[in-house]
Amino acid sequence: MSAIRALAPFALRGKGIGPVQCGERQENGRADHRSEETMGRQELENLRDQVPCAAVLEQVGFAVDPNESTQRAIKYRRAREIVIVIHEGRGWFDPLSDAKGDVFGLAEYLDGLSFSNAVERVAELIGYPIAQPLSRRAGHIRPVRNEILVTSVQTRWSERRRLWHGSAAWRYLRSERHLPDAIIRAAMHAELLREGPYGSVWAVHLDDDGAVSGWEERGPIWRGFATGGSKVLFRFGAEDALRLCVTEAAIDAMSLAAFEGFREGSLYLSTGGGWSPTTDTAIRRLASRPGAQLIAATDANSQGETFASRLRDIADVAGCDWLRLKPPEEDWNDALRARETERRERKMKRAGEGNRGGLPHARRAHQG
Repeated sequence: MSAIRALAPFALRGKGIGPVQCGERQENGRADHRSEETMGRQELENLRDQVPCAAVLEQVGFAVDPNESTQRAIKYRRAREIVIVIHEGRGWFDPLSDAKGDVFGLAEYLDGLSFSNAVERVAELIGYPIAQPLSRRAGHIRPVRNEILVTSVQTRWSERRRLWHGSAAWRYLRSERHLPDAIIRAAMHAELLREGPYGSVWAVHLDDDGAVSGWEERGPIWRGFATGGSKVLFRFGAEDALRLCVTEAAIDAMSLAAFEGFREGSLYLSTGGGWSPTTDTAIRRLASRPGAQLIAATDANSQGETFASRLRDIADVAGCDWLRLKPPEEDWNDALRARETERRERKMKRAGEGNRGGLPHARRAHQG
């Protein structure tokens, strides 16, 4: 069932929403409760709750890509455009840029609308009556997402706890992501990781001056990027390295390092799942180093191939070597986990074969 059809039960429903009912007094062509009130914050929340991002996308021609969608992240495509819907339909992000937000931000983003026009566009999907243009009431409301003053990303990063052996984030990386202890410790020593909420890990993105620009957020129940931050590059390895391995996630970058035994002279990079202008600029600067080699270690799917093609174009412009290093699974963490599982199974098989004949030394001694 499409998201637009699924909206039918919500149309013209809810407190203060809908046409005038029998017996309800009406003045100047509008119901009393709409004529005297401006659209308040609660009404904006009602709209946000009732209209999923999918409905906005389907209305303008986007369709689900079932082969590259998961239960928590549904990928929508329109030609070469991609939008991924998260948070049970309430949030979205563009993996090819830094754009992200709620359903109102999506309407703004797709059609270049002002916030007031975006609210009206979303309201139209469920027949929500807008009594007067929001632009006339700009002094009475503000976009909810702009109400909280966001502390600087550098301050928020510095205030988070570092990982330690056995911490929640360390256990997530070690047990669920199968990263070797040596790799986790190396990233901890380089100040690249922080403890996030709910057992998640934060992996920092740095600009060309080494300043914190944001961080990737990954955990058992959470995936995102720093609010107010910008994607540049996660950088794991020697700063002056010439072998530049570009992946799509910090965990993939660390997984590739583990896969290769933390190869000397390599810098393992992550774009954070997107391709922002700042990311593009940072990669071009790295590729311009004399003797640089650009390794496209992006995912083994259509988006990974798109990123690999961009990296090849960058290498051509910079005049550096280029190599496609495709993971044997969909991404390098999948490959690492598959390898570790195979090793563990082989070890258990050998142990079982060794014990098949029994243990002679374990026989009970004869009692005289």
